[in-house]
Amino acid sequence: MSAALHGGPDAQGVPLWDFSTNANACGPAPNVMHALRQADATRYPDPAYTGLREQLASFHAVSADRIVVAASASEFIVRMTAVVARRWPQATVHAPLPGYADYARAAQAHGLRQLPSAGDALLVWHTEPGSPDGCSRRAPATREGAVLVVDCAYAPLRLEGEAMPLPPQAWQLMSPNKALGLTGIRAAYAIAPAGSEQLQAGLQATAPSWPIGAHGVAMLAAWAEADTQAWLADCLPTLREWKQQQLHGCAELGWACHDSITPFYLAAWPHAPLLPRLRELGVKLRDTTSMGLTGHVRLSVQPPRAQQALQSAWRKVSS
Repeated sequence: MSAALHGGPDAQGVPLWDFSTNANACGPAPNVMHALRQADATRYPDPAYTGLREQLASFHAVSADRIVVAASASEFIVRMTAVVARRWPQATVHAPLPGYADYARAAQAHGLRQLPSAGDALLVWHTEPGSPDGCSRRAPATREGAVLVVDCAYAPLRLEGEAMPLPPQAWQLMSPNKALGLTGIRAAYAIAPAGSEQLQAGLQATAPSWPIGAHGVAMLAAWAEADTQAWLADCLPTLREWKQQQLHGCAELGWACHDSITPFYLAAWPHAPLLPRLRELGVKLRDTTSMGLTGHVRLSVQPPRAQQALQSAWRKVSS
């Protein structure tokens, strides 16, 4: 199996101008940073995360027993796949394509066959809004008894339209570090649907001790606070404005960009050999080949100064 590819820092270090990850470019969230500084890293968290789960449950208006804490969205993807594979050894999996590669990697690691049709699979992954394209789609219809997991990583960063309604049997996977501009803090949680106690028990049985540490607890607790949500709401108009500026700049460069409802989008990209040269100039874009889409890059929306650096670097490497 090939190594997982992601945006962000690489062997060359931290990109000076990073368009390759989908972190909120207005971040990090100030009050969450304060909570991180106050976190007590000298002690273990409560292994049951009792207070955190109650706080998240109140935020989502569900019972605390429906909150499943995870080390990250990626860790939950692997753990859910493992639980399904153990319970149904012949299970099949459907994942969006193009889409986040970890869905397919987890299926492959556990020997589960992947299907192109969501209606035929037992484990179905859906991302709303989607990545890499940043578009909104209704969750697919599934067969009776299927496990449907909706990855909501980008839901807090929706810039247009209303959220799609989710089926009552859907699991919701939440990883707010992107919305908070804090992708270096690895912590997530899922909201289990009612009646999923057996799967929840399997997820609990296969969880490591303390899947998240003190800083992950602090981030998730602060995420559920009103001040954090108010800060995020204030970010969205800025991100919309930066997005329009960035799309205009890309058009001036002759790039064909796709529509999206998020602060990231796709651009057609027949210039793959130029990506390393851009990286040498401190600019990193996300090649989407590993996500199942060749000939494109994904760009996150960045502030005007970064946009100017992108345009300058492109003119250097393309001249």
